[in-house]
Amino acid sequence: MKLAVIGGGGVRSMFLAKSIAQRAKELKIDELVFMDKDEEKLNIYGKMAKEVAKRICGDLDFSLTLNAKEAVENADYVITTIREGGDEMRVRDERIALSHGVLGQETTGAAGFSFAIRSISALTEYCELIRKYAKPNCKVFNFTNPAGLVSQILRDLGYDFTYGICDAPSGMLRTFEKLYGAPEGSAKGEVFGLNHLSYFTSVTIDGKEMLGDIIENEKAYTDTDLRYFDRELIRKSGAIFNEYLYYFYYREKALENILKADKTRGEQICEINKAMTAELKGIDIENDFDTALSVFDKWYGERENNYMASETGIKRNNPWHFDIYQKDDGGYAGVALRFIELETCGKEDSMILCVPNGGAVEGLNDSDVAEITCDIKNGEAIPHRFGKVDKEKLELIRRVKIYERFSSEAIRKKSVGKAVEALMVHPLVNSYSLARALVDDYLELNKDYTGGWK
Repeated sequence: MKLAVIGGGGVRSMFLAKSIAQRAKELKIDELVFMDKDEEKLNIYGKMAKEVAKRICGDLDFSLTLNAKEAVENADYVITTIREGGDEMRVRDERIALSHGVLGQETTGAAGFSFAIRSISALTEYCELIRKYAKPNCKVFNFTNPAGLVSQILRDLGYDFTYGICDAPSGMLRTFEKLYGAPEGSAKGEVFGLNHLSYFTSVTIDGKEMLGDIIENEKAYTDTDLRYFDRELIRKSGAIFNEYLYYFYYREKALENILKADKTRGEQICEINKAMTAELKGIDIENDFDTALSVFDKWYGERENNYMASETGIKRNNPWHFDIYQKDDGGYAGVALRFIELETCGKEDSMILCVPNGGAVEGLNDSDVAEITCDIKNGEAIPHRFGKVDKEKLELIRRVKIYERFSSEAIRKKSVGKAVEALMVHPLVNSYSLARALVDDYLELNKDYTGGWK
């Protein structure tokens, strides 16, 4: 089996390589290709990923390439994880939104629209190559942000072989396992909503319902990402929140915290990645990997401990180390590999994906891409039926989904008017004049990617 990764020069490439290499023999993955168009980063982070895979599974045929056609040719599965425009464009996306007094977070905020313009510009080219050169039943797992909006646009463009993946829901389930000292994989969740805007209505551990217990557990508000929410809110809601709902339920606090902070999250990551890349550039990765790994540990640990710190005022302070041989928690590669396992091994189980709603939640269109618990049967994702859901939650979901629908139409048709409509209805913008200003600024920023908007 051949697995290709588009964006294999990203700073998280070692995580991907570790996840895949640890399960390669079990899943019969014998060929792995990491592709990136950034030669410098591929020669640093791609080579580090290759060394990780070699140490774990020496038999795996692992190659690096700058050629996308070569990467996807005869591929059985493809993972897309790209950042078109690099970290610098993320910084500008977020700063433009903040200059208008609007949250700019790149997946839930206004900046996501700008990022999606660039993401789709590149992903459509890759999807066409996959359609032409990969194996006929090749599936694409997209982790490129904003994952929910990007997944919607790709489906609207007819790329029905694409699935949106995110490690936030599975990561939260893993924190609940740790909270109760339960083994990995023992927690299951019933989730509905959109990517970075979803709710757990059930969490079971070893088959026992634990939702109510988690909501009342004080340690859940210090040791898991419920730390960002007041217990009263969670208790009243009767559901566990995806951590990104912080931006919607604490909008003014998030905006105030970001504006008071010295740096945005994008600026933090940009500076950390620049410094890390500059230091790694002077190291012979293939002959002095352990030194390179110690450099990576230092900088990536700083990145992890600053996660959501600017927005919430809460900074983590955990020691961090990339352990090649420790059993892998999976991350977003784990989500893709779980699907591959269920499809290729003929197993049936549930997992959380971004797929068309298909009647699962009343109040959403069948074609609306939702983040939802699905049963995987014969390689198909079948969303669980939630029927009528809480009106308050549905109202927020529908508003953001209208934004995504309008954004999809705007980006596909290059329509300025529809782009303004999209941002106007976004609950974190909610203004025609702000939407108009944001669209003007974002189209100017992305003029090299847009071409012919009217």
